[in-house]
Amino acid sequence: MSAPNFNALAQSGIQRLRAYDPGHDLVALRREAEASRRVLVELGSNENSHGPSPRARQAVLDCLHEIYRYPDPLGGDLKLALASYHGLDTAQILLGNGSHELLMMLAQVFAGPGTEIVASQYGFAVYALAAQAAGAQLRIAPALPVDHAMSRGHDLDAVRREVAYRTRLVFLANPNNPTGTWFSNEALIGFLSEIPASTIVVLDEAYHEYVTDPALPSALPLLERFPNLVVARTFSKGYGLAGLRVGFIAAHPELVAVMERVRESFNVNLPALAAARVALYDQDHLDRVREQNTLLRSELLAQLRKRGLSVPDSQTNFLLVDFGRPAIPIESAMVQRGVVPRPMSGYGLPTCLRITVGNRDENRRLLQVLDEVLA
Repeated sequence: MSAPNFNALAQSGIQRLRAYDPGHDLVALRREAEASRRVLVELGSNENSHGPSPRARQAVLDCLHEIYRYPDPLGGDLKLALASYHGLDTAQILLGNGSHELLMMLAQVFAGPGTEIVASQYGFAVYALAAQAAGAQLRIAPALPVDHAMSRGHDLDAVRREVAYRTRLVFLANPNNPTGTWFSNEALIGFLSEIPASTIVVLDEAYHEYVTDPALPSALPLLERFPNLVVARTFSKGYGLAGLRVGFIAAHPELVAVMERVRESFNVNLPALAAARVALYDQDHLDRVREQNTLLRSELLAQLRKRGLSVPDSQTNFLLVDFGRPAIPIESAMVQRGVVPRPMSGYGLPTCLRITVGNRDENRRLLQVLDEVLA
């Protein structure tokens, strides 16, 4: 018996869908580096170069004797900790296997054929994947121009103009990945005030723990004022728990209740629940991470600009570097020398690379390799 055309059997949105592109096969690159006994500097995934809280590490070890048991299906202790920390009610919180899962779920639940999802040009790739997987039409608002102070960032006026009666979701990231740009809380309030209550606005705050600009507080306090607002957060970035995959959304309790209907059972594992709860309250560690990232980001930004490269300001742990010419040859040469940035062609930015702010040694090696390649 010959195999059927499985793609033809898939629903229409999936037939045209391309899988999420992580940028590089890092496992293969690590093995190659190990075999050749060289150091691999991974600066393509925006991981926390300072690592997680030591207390969170210990929490993982302390729970390993229980890994034969299922985790708490409700994530009750972590929800209680998040509610206390952020001034929320537990009914406003939905846990996910990273915020990626939750972004996909939002489209699955609230969008579909005959509806629209609006996002900004140069927004996080998962927004487009979520729309297509749900069978919804994606409407892209043009980003701010390159010569704007927030080069290639969200143009909220342009996003608002794309919202129509069929729009079910609007995806925004603040700060934005991959541009590192941001918009103020005042601008967000103005935007939300003009969006119909039937359109859900998803604000992705994955990088909020790195923010130092006082004009950019979390939107969590706005949930009571705007019932159609959803705030997505993750423990993968500032908290350094990317390998454990845990995130959450905060939203109106009735929205959370609807999403609970499709949440996979035990979607957050036992070590992740334990580590996230402990990491949340290790404020000293988080403060040190933010302080070091701010210092090293500033130093790296200055060095890159000193080399004549176009690099906008950032409120994240990465920088978007524009080389003014095709970046793929540059990226390939860097990888050959053991430094891995993130290619941006898939985002429509073929002259750019996204570079994570590493520790001081990693940044030094990055600049050394970049000088070799550009020479």
